[in-house]
Order: sequence, then structure tokens, then C-alpha cells
Amino acid sequence: MLHHYIYPAVFFKLDNEYKVLIPDLNLTTEGNSIEEAFLFAKDYLRAYCTYALKFDMEVNFPSKFEDTQKQNPKNTILLLDALIDDKKLK
Repeated sequence: MLHHYIYPAVFFKLDNEYKVLIPDLNLTTEGNSIEEAFLFAKDYLRAYCTYALKFDMEVNFPSKFEDTQKQNPKNTILLLDALIDDKKLK
């Protein structure tokens, strides 16, 4: 069975790095460019969801994109997704 997770992520620049926060899961990462930060955040989301499924942990439901945007009006909000095949978990 495939599990598809989609979460809004908050991107912002701090000093010379791009920070990423996935508020619903309290996950953070960073990169030297926004592209690198996006790829790191996407990989982090995939790893988090994989382990949550593997160890039968609950995962918070994602917030609405619009709500995250309203709470972070000065930052860039992007959707991140992770597709997990539970056949590969064993």
C-alpha cells in the first residue's frame, strides 16, 4: 500500500542559510540555497514518515496551506510530499 503525505513547510532566510520548518511535525532543516533546503526538507519528511509507519507511530495531520500562509505572511510556504510504499518497510 502506498501512503502519501503532504505538508506545508515554511522557508525563510537567516544569515546566509535557508531554514525550513514543517510546523505540524516540528521538523527543521536548512540548506545553503532554497533549492538545497527544499531537497533536504523533502528527504527529512520522507525519512520521518517512513519511520513513523515502520514503528506504528501516529503522525499529525497537516494544516491547511492557507492557515500556514496566514501564520507566516513574510515567509515562503511550499508544499512538501513523501510517498511511502509499506512493502519496502519490512
